Amino acid sequence: MTKIDWQERAATLSIEGRAFINGAYCEAASGKRFAKHSPIDGRPLVDVAEGGAEDIDRAVAAARAAFADGRWRNQDPAQRKAVLLKLAALMREHTEELALLETLDVGKVIGNSLAVDAPFAANCFQYYAEFADKSVDEIAPTRPDEVALIRRTPLGVVGAIVPWNYPLIITAWKLAPALLVGNSLVLKPAEQSPLTALRLAALAKEAGLPDGVLNVVPGFGEAAGKPLALHPDVDMISFTGSTEVGKLMLRYAGESNLKRVSLECGGKSPHVVLADADLDAAASGIAWGIYYNQGETCHAGSRVIVHDSVRAALIEKIIAVTEAQIPLGPPLETASQFGALIDENHLNRVLSYIALGQAEGAKLAYGGQRVMQDSGGYYVQATILDGVTRGMRVFQEEIFGPVLTVTSVQSEEEALAAANDSIYGLAAAVWTKDMDAAHRLSRDIHAGTVWVNSFDRSSLATPFGGFKQSGFGRDRSPHAIDKYADLKTIWTAYRGRASA
Repeated sequence: MTKIDWQERAATLSIEGRAFINGAYCEAASGKRFAKHSPIDGRPLVDVAEGGAEDIDRAVAAARAAFADGRWRNQDPAQRKAVLLKLAALMREHTEELALLETLDVGKVIGNSLAVDAPFAANCFQYYAEFADKSVDEIAPTRPDEVALIRRTPLGVVGAIVPWNYPLIITAWKLAPALLVGNSLVLKPAEQSPLTALRLAALAKEAGLPDGVLNVVPGFGEAAGKPLALHPDVDMISFTGSTEVGKLMLRYAGESNLKRVSLECGGKSPHVVLADADLDAAASGIAWGIYYNQGETCHAGSRVIVHDSVRAALIEKIIAVTEAQIPLGPPLETASQFGALIDENHLNRVLSYIALGQAEGAKLAYGGQRVMQDSGGYYVQATILDGVTRGMRVFQEEIFGPVLTVTSVQSEEEALAAANDSIYGLAAAVWTKDMDAAHRLSRDIHAGTVWVNSFDRSSLATPFGGFKQSGFGRDRSPHAIDKYADLKTIWTAYRGRASA
């Protein structure tokens, strides 16, 4: 196999920056554009259309017209399935292009974009496509001269707002089930990461998705995301991002048309490590769970809550795994496993939390420095803060970077209390050889996913989402289909026997 020169490929890559509305690329109504630079090295990538309220209006109108005339929702289920399968196939044909766009856009390493982000997104469309001609509606029990049908119907126009950390995967999580049901969509990608969404729109049209069914409006949150969430002709907002902005989504829904809202927000996921745990396995799961994707993962295992008797040994093993298996380096080099943070503002935020933790009394046990400044990109070392207590802000607040906090406990009961001492409830892990303890803790930890002796294992067949201020609603699995649909009862009375 010929080795790909990703730097050379990047230099010749054609990148689309215009909005996609009603089946065609177009400039923003204002004519404004904003410069998109790569966090890898600061290189300019493309000027992107700066969408605003007028563009959202155009996109929503196109989506509503497509929904109203039934060009997508009224297609035979087998035909909708064929289109979604064709889109999955086209995404696989363009895996290298999509992976390169994702890496240039957000700074993650090319090996992961190529092996995980691009293929997983294609798999998502294939997974939901298969439900198109297999899902069935219901008939309720009634008198013999009546029939009550319970039909699953599409909502109408769905606004999807996605974050910058896994833009392609999370876009697929939202688009695939929403399209399966028959909705039309307006997608607002994060301003930091619009490139794969804009490319995906063209692939969807090539696959046969009718014009107007999928519209993509890049732009800033206040100028494009807020008008989408407030729009009176949008029936649902599906949002993934910060808890702060998730709360705004609820407010905007109430201020507009009481549109339904699905939220997947922040996380501060704990690893509970008991004294009898397999420390080698735990160290591997913890290191990859926080340093994969530079810690820019909503369910990153950012809090280690460990029995004091094994704390020091566990930290040593986490450092060993990090140094041996998760090297930081240029994202376009295939040997790298740890890349750039999204931008300078976020880099400064992460560094400020590292400084805050030390000011609060934590010990910097590993890393903690900005590196590779000569590259022009935004890189921070894998970091461990030891001696963190529950009252510290670094224990409570989401950092969203490669910063691991370590908190010692003396008992299972203390570990449980610490694990649940958070406004978040997205995910958690329990490390122990005692299955009774594992069952107790996995039952009592308030989180949407709890892994036992593993971390970040997933499948499209399992739902993903959180408790508490991590949001509500689920992505992935058949359960995600229901949030993009409503139930309609059709009750028919008829004569039991025809007259002679």
